[in-house]
Amino acid sequence: MDGFGPEIWQAIALSLKVAFWAVAASLPAGILTGYALARWRFPGKGVLNGLVHLPLILPPVVTGYLLLLAFGPQGPLGRALTALFGGGIAFRWTGAALAAAIMAFPLMVRAIRLAVEAIDPRLEEAAGTLGAPPLWVFATVTLPLAAPGILAGAVLAFAKAMGEFGATITFVSSIPGETRTVPSAIYTFLQVPGAEPAVLWLVALSLAVALSALWISEAVAQRLSRRVRGL
Repeated sequence: MDGFGPEIWQAIALSLKVAFWAVAASLPAGILTGYALARWRFPGKGVLNGLVHLPLILPPVVTGYLLLLAFGPQGPLGRALTALFGGGIAFRWTGAALAAAIMAFPLMVRAIRLAVEAIDPRLEEAAGTLGAPPLWVFATVTLPLAAPGILAGAVLAFAKAMGEFGATITFVSSIPGETRTVPSAIYTFLQVPGAEPAVLWLVALSLAVALSALWISEAVAQRLSRRVRGL
């Protein structure tokens, strides 16, 4: 197997698809959760914070197994999806996107939470005293000021989703063209004699994505730090 064969391109395209939808589907919830943890005080806030960060602590295989129990063919949510839509998400790319979204969610929420916490609450209060309703204040003041952190969170989540392996392979396996993303392709090709060039290409791609995400995140963090010092 030399260079970029069809299986390589297939794995890359699927990883991009999975990562994109993982971030797109979870971003609204990530913004709401990050804002709630940064601004609201409510019973169970510590529990919510713990649940958000639980995927970072649990072994990814455990997360994948829990998803399989819930969304598998015999799981309660899996049976419900089959009844409603004629099919579930286990062993499909949509299941890979769900697993990637769950694993990437803590990184997204943390970046957004830090960005919201860096915003001077007096700016939001000033808009409120001028008669703007809370939702309008959030849309016109909070979101624009938190945009760099939201971008950083989305980029980190995208990179994490691109590199997710343990939960994905446990929940949806490694099916060529359906669930075989870049990490599972690397694992598969490592078992194939003569597939080292393919492995090296995919490893190089994974490193490039990870380093780019870290660079963007660091640049945004420095911008937020300068904003805080300037207030």
